[in-house]
Amino acid sequence: MTEQPTTTNPDSMELATITYLHGAGPATDASTPAAAPALGGKTDADRAAVVESARQILEGRVTKAPVESPKEDLDFDAFDDRPLIPAWAKSSEGWAMYAGVAYRARLRAYRRWVRRQRTDRGHAAQFKRGSRRIGDWVKGFEGIQLQAVGHQAHIAAKEARAAARSARFTPSLMTNKKTAALQAADRTQTVAMKAIAEHKKLKSSRRRAYSLRIGAAYGPPVAALSAGYLQAGWFGASAGAMATFAGGAFAGRHPISEETDWSADWRSLGDGDPMTAPMLDSVFQAAKVIGSDESLRVVQMPMLDARGAWSAVIDLPPGIAAKKAMRATAEIASALGVEEAQVNLAKSKEKGGRAGRLEIYVAKELPFTEKAAPGPLLVMEGATNFWGPISIGPDVRGLARTISVVERSGLVGGEPGAGKSASGNTILLAAALDPRVRLALADGKAGGDLTPFEAMAVAFEGNADPEAFLEMLDDYVIPDMKRRYAFLKKINRRKVTEELAHKYPDILGQLLLWVDELMYYTTDDELGKKITKRLRNIVSRGRAAGIITFCATQKPGSDVVDTSLRDLLSIRWALRCTTPEASDTILGKGAAAAGFSAKSIESEMRGAGFLWAEGSNPYLVRADYYSDDEVEALAERAMELRRAAGTLPDGPKSLADQLRERAEDDAQVLAVLVDVFAAFDQEAKQDDETAEVDWLPGTLLVDSLKAAGLEVSPEKLARLVVRTPDEKKKRTWQDSASALNGYPLAAVLRTVQTKYSLSA
Repeated sequence: MTEQPTTTNPDSMELATITYLHGAGPATDASTPAAAPALGGKTDADRAAVVESARQILEGRVTKAPVESPKEDLDFDAFDDRPLIPAWAKSSEGWAMYAGVAYRARLRAYRRWVRRQRTDRGHAAQFKRGSRRIGDWVKGFEGIQLQAVGHQAHIAAKEARAAARSARFTPSLMTNKKTAALQAADRTQTVAMKAIAEHKKLKSSRRRAYSLRIGAAYGPPVAALSAGYLQAGWFGASAGAMATFAGGAFAGRHPISEETDWSADWRSLGDGDPMTAPMLDSVFQAAKVIGSDESLRVVQMPMLDARGAWSAVIDLPPGIAAKKAMRATAEIASALGVEEAQVNLAKSKEKGGRAGRLEIYVAKELPFTEKAAPGPLLVMEGATNFWGPISIGPDVRGLARTISVVERSGLVGGEPGAGKSASGNTILLAAALDPRVRLALADGKAGGDLTPFEAMAVAFEGNADPEAFLEMLDDYVIPDMKRRYAFLKKINRRKVTEELAHKYPDILGQLLLWVDELMYYTTDDELGKKITKRLRNIVSRGRAAGIITFCATQKPGSDVVDTSLRDLLSIRWALRCTTPEASDTILGKGAAAAGFSAKSIESEMRGAGFLWAEGSNPYLVRADYYSDDEVEALAERAMELRRAAGTLPDGPKSLADQLRERAEDDAQVLAVLVDVFAAFDQEAKQDDETAEVDWLPGTLLVDSLKAAGLEVSPEKLARLVVRTPDEKKKRTWQDSASALNGYPLAAVLRTVQTKYSLSA
């Protein structure tokens, strides 16, 4: 300790010598007094001022300054009869110093106590450990000995019964054997009786010792609680509980490494422990992702979100890629003490992309088992935009996921009951609520899942009929694709864009081809290969023409979906599968080995699946769920939107209407010819229902074309509609005096079939 004299204050008060304590440095606050009144002051105010100055010194708020010697020579370093205790320690200033030191010591001790509570030396941990130790002491070891003696008694009794039975049934004529059997029976009976008596004695002794230990262990706590309650009510009972807690904590005050039954050697999230950096090191070491002498670098410390899930961003040691950890998801989940589906590992991009940077997310409970929230389409008032992002559903973190299907195609697969139909509704409803999108639907299950959309579909096959599906592809989808490309070529454009689709909605509007349960079509012995060939053509060429194809099926193996078709489907959605191989047939070879296996999806997670649409890796997502009633309501809203926009299909189109949709001049000419034949046929049937018009004069057809605004010469018409020699023969027409050159209806229909693959 150092000693400095103080200066005289303006009131000429006597000032005492101030002894500075170790650790009490000068302060910079000039407003605090620089000195204290003299300890030898004669008034109580002076002594109070001394105590206040000592408190300020202890708090470090006194500025050191040059001082003069006091008028009174007081030896504050003098010792009394007690050794090493200076005289100033007995003054008010000394008591203040001791009080300040004790206060700071208590504050530091309290802070250490708070920090210790989360360790295995905290009082709560001590009490748990003490309770287990007391419980083990109460149980004792007699139980093991009692079981052993009881087993011996049982065996001895069994042998005695067997020996007695042998002695009883041994014939008396066999004297030696009879004698030996009787002796063996007596011997085994004696041994059995001793074993039984020993078992009874040990059982009684164990019961007595167990009762004594129960009384010794649990008697004092019960007595303390009861006596406290009787003496002071609940306050006394609380005091008794605190005393019991103190006793239990005392019994478990020292963690012993050998006591593995109650030691906290392993920390896991499944047991309710918080995620920490040391825990992550232990987990990744146990999963063999990093070595026992390696550790992770924590980029973002473990945090708990509002959903009760833990997340962290870590860097693996140099030379270890994030894919290695993602392949060990099952091992990491086991080390964390949770289900594999609760652990989500992904390469982190938010904190800077690195090959060894990983984001780990551990859900509090099994994800996607709670009741699904209402789908976003239910709250929409207007139409959707199928050219923009489509809401799919939340991921494991509760974040909404969207995909874009423009110039894309998709495959949805999973085992029966995994939720393929409910998942497909997210895309089908988004397309239906956009009145510009045309729907071509095929239900290979014939189960009615697509029935709500039938009224707004331009082509529909709902009976799982491969022949009807092939006819739908040949008569509508493929001709529509050809017509689109012909029109794009005519306007000198390479592919359909949203601007072009808006400008030419009748020709270039988006078309969604949805095939449910594809396997019922592709596995048909007669038509399966033809259907696969048509679909491959549509998927490969239709995307640039605005045709989007989605197929849903169970395990899409090569025997169900040819690899040449399956590999063209760019969006993959793998719902729950029974094997990793089945998951790989949807997501692609090696996905399960990389940590993306739909087999890890539990049966309770209905509608959840790995979606690979955008990005380098699939992600787990659950489709927005819409009940049957909600689907019906949304389908009715879609009908209203399409009715207002005038895009509802008018039913089966006539041959002339189909020709008019073609962006070619010859098609327009043929459409007029078909209409002229239909008009004359209808007029003839008014007089005679059996009458048919199968031939018309060429001059009449040319005049009809001119009336429709098409300048077609007789020579051009003859080149377009090719006739056989018999068909070129002249005929009379109505009141004409001479035979005329004309065209039969069969020649016109043959030209339409040959040129555009259309039939009446």
